[in-house]
Amino acid sequence: MSDLTETLLLTQALCARNSITPNDGGCQALVAERLRTVGFQVESLRFGEVDNLWAWHGTVGKTFAFLGHTDVVPVGDREAWSSDPFVPELRDGLLYARGAADMKGSVAAMVIALERYVTAHPEHSGIVGILLTSDEEGVAEDGIRRVAETFVQRGQRIDYCLVGEPSSDKQFGDRIRIGRRGSLHAHIKVRGVQGHVAYPEKALNPIHHAAPALAELAARRWDEGNPHFPATSFQISNIHSGTGATNIIPAELNLDANFRFGTASRAEDLMRETETILVRHNLDYRIRWVLSGAPFLTAHGDLLKATQAALVAETGAEALADTGGGTSDGRFIAPMGAEVVELGPINATIHKVNECVSVADLARLERVYLDILKRMLGPARR
Repeated sequence: MSDLTETLLLTQALCARNSITPNDGGCQALVAERLRTVGFQVESLRFGEVDNLWAWHGTVGKTFAFLGHTDVVPVGDREAWSSDPFVPELRDGLLYARGAADMKGSVAAMVIALERYVTAHPEHSGIVGILLTSDEEGVAEDGIRRVAETFVQRGQRIDYCLVGEPSSDKQFGDRIRIGRRGSLHAHIKVRGVQGHVAYPEKALNPIHHAAPALAELAARRWDEGNPHFPATSFQISNIHSGTGATNIIPAELNLDANFRFGTASRAEDLMRETETILVRHNLDYRIRWVLSGAPFLTAHGDLLKATQAALVAETGAEALADTGGGTSDGRFIAPMGAEVVELGPINATIHKVNECVSVADLARLERVYLDILKRMLGPARR
């Protein structure tokens, strides 16, 4: 069976499973069954409603792990799809299905690369594995976050982590991610005094009272960024106040805000400076902070070198290495001391109606993943 057909068939099998977050839809069982047949050990880690899978081969040395997710986002308007999003369809060299690009195609390429690698090199050096979750597209509380905590508790390391997020931009392999910005959420309640709009002197409007502080937060230059990350961004994403009546000064203002920040700032500093501004404006407030993930960066290292070399061998060019985009599950693995690089297919259709992936690119991705394994672990135990 050709590289293209084997990777394609597995992608189709995964995409045929309805696995909207946090449902796995049987994807991980399919992967586990395949990898067991070539000698992998398999561990299922279920937390709450989330399925996680760790499958590995080898016992001694540094650990190289592929990282992926089997869950997908909702399909949206099914009538807008040109075909059933959970019945994979081939048209003009593209595979259409929800999750084809984000990221069941990458998962399939990882599995095929692992099968081929350990079959050809059963005595490879180190430990090689794949870590999957069904909670990447959701709240990400019981997925890789919990798995990483479990690994740390039992002294288990991951030294190198290749994430299959769809990183490519215009053509396959033209971009990789070597880090991601941190994400810090603020849920703020500002309290005032409710009253009649005709008697503002007898009330305290929390909207008016908070406005100067919010303007200062929005205008503030938090840092200047650095060569790897842009300056920190502060954005108010939701704001709500009032009873719906037009003649009542509201009693409170509720808003959500988010910081996207690189390594030029720390979450602790952003929190402290935000609250300093709120206090200076004499606001009666309550704030709840949620750190979704700290920034991480792999600016150099063996994994980055191997990834770039494999891409040069496949495409003839190195990829642009950057830290753009949102967050990924790599944020939970990086604090373990791992080098983390993200490489996957073109991201033009992810989360969209008629999501699709190039069949040819699936085969290329599998070859690159296999090449990276060889460069990182070698053909035989050292």
